[in-house]
Amino acid sequence: MEESRLAKLNNLRERGVAYPYKYEISHNLGELRRQYEREPQGERVKIRGKVKRVSKQEDSFLIRLEDQKGGVEMLVRTAQGLKQGEDVVLEGVLTRWEGKLTLDQAVVSEGDALDVSEVKGKYDINPEDVEVSVAGRVITLRPMGKALFAHLQDATGKLQIYLRQNIVGEASFKDFEEIVDPGDILGVKGRLFRTNTGELTVEVKEWVLLAKSLHPLPEKWHGLKDVEVRYRQRYLDLIANEHARRVFFLRSRLISEIRKFLDSRGFLEVETPILQPIASGANAKPFITYHNYLEQNLYLRIAPELYLKRLIVGGINRVYELGKNFRNEGVDTTHNPEFTMLEFYCAYWDYKDLMVFTEELFSYLLNQLVGGLKITYQGKELDFTPPFKRYRYFELLEEKTGKDKDFFLRDVDGLRKLAKEVGVPKAETLTHAKLIDKVFDLLVEDELWGPCFVIDFPKLLSPLAKTHREDPDLVERFELFVAGKEIANAYTELNDPMEQRERFLEQLKEKEMGDEEAMAMDEDFIRALEYGMPPTAGEGIGIDRLVMLLADVDSIREVILFPALRQKT
Repeated sequence: MEESRLAKLNNLRERGVAYPYKYEISHNLGELRRQYEREPQGERVKIRGKVKRVSKQEDSFLIRLEDQKGGVEMLVRTAQGLKQGEDVVLEGVLTRWEGKLTLDQAVVSEGDALDVSEVKGKYDINPEDVEVSVAGRVITLRPMGKALFAHLQDATGKLQIYLRQNIVGEASFKDFEEIVDPGDILGVKGRLFRTNTGELTVEVKEWVLLAKSLHPLPEKWHGLKDVEVRYRQRYLDLIANEHARRVFFLRSRLISEIRKFLDSRGFLEVETPILQPIASGANAKPFITYHNYLEQNLYLRIAPELYLKRLIVGGINRVYELGKNFRNEGVDTTHNPEFTMLEFYCAYWDYKDLMVFTEELFSYLLNQLVGGLKITYQGKELDFTPPFKRYRYFELLEEKTGKDKDFFLRDVDGLRKLAKEVGVPKAETLTHAKLIDKVFDLLVEDELWGPCFVIDFPKLLSPLAKTHREDPDLVERFELFVAGKEIANAYTELNDPMEQRERFLEQLKEKEMGDEEAMAMDEDFIRALEYGMPPTAGEGIGIDRLVMLLADVDSIREVILFPALRQKT
């Protein structure tokens, strides 16, 4: 900041009109908008008025339509050119454009129509000079001689403010002109009113500089486009991009609704250790740390599964946890080293019960968050109306390769050759289980648009799942796929301690053969099973990937506030 402006800022601070300790507000900005503005729901209406002003835009005209009695105006967007002063009837769709009530997609019409004032009176409530105190970040600033307009923005919305020299005083107005810039955070007190165009506005009587932005904001009209900056400086992304704010509000609402759904069905939310002595509960490479006092290695959890099952043993029959897991693996559009998972377990259920329950959960979430069971993701429709389609794991593989279950489970050499042919990286080094998994990932997953359940997985891939009641080569497990992404993983839980020990021993053999993601032996978990765990079904749902679907974004970094990034050198 140049020296003269810095001196001015210091002077304002000394006078108590910059950097106060606190500031009392009467309303959030969005709260005021909701209180005094009704949102159109795409209603088609005919409106009668006089064309007061016509502005040419890139592919349309923006018109200020005045009530024929004068005084009240509204905006119209149309592809038709109209003449200033012309009396017209226009038909179109009511919406809000940049905060103002607008007749969009308007065409010239005839017949009975509403006056501008009638429409405005229904959707834009007159605040009747109510006094308010609000605060927000300055995002636009338009000087107009002895007056100026600006827009303030907070997390809930934005609102226009209006300063006039003869109201705030010449000295205060000059201070504002000399020191306030876009990016600064202001507190203002004044009278709420509507401008001629109907925009809700605060006529400022007092203002205070709450914080000065020492850096310019991202380019105001186009937002912040640089992906690297958006992820590294998420605060700028949230300031500049409304879409980013909507994504993270959606994420918060999603987590809240999940809790409501599970709580209402008798599930108990718990917290289990993040630092664990054994990395188990999933096939993944862990992060390792060292505890000085305990003098031992600990692992950031890769899953809470084995602790949650201990609680089932302890008699808590319905239990869930929403929290972070950590896996020391690659980063791509669907993987981040730390991610949020929902895991829940229910005694006396099996995986068939979980499929129905999952359909109920998704129906509830979509109805609450988007108002229906259909969404659009990356230009394609997804319909979550139950029941979801079900496909058997090996039937999908046979459809793609012509090879049956016995080939995949018993011809390891042939499977390795197939894996090389279809392009599985480093196929010659992979274990039997990994070969099956990678071939399925490569040939099948991307085409599972869904939502659909893939059911009955090979036992080789599922060390914690119960053997299938009809086929000893399989387990009772499903994964939910949507848009080519695994969203949920669930199974009838293995509750036989002797078989569980054998499965862990098989995992140790896999680890000796070079599989870094194979599970470790957990003697205490086996001991817990020896006390008896009732028939149980459990499921994990990836929250980040679910938000990606609902927000219609194609990268996990868009839905994690501070994603993992390689350090700049």
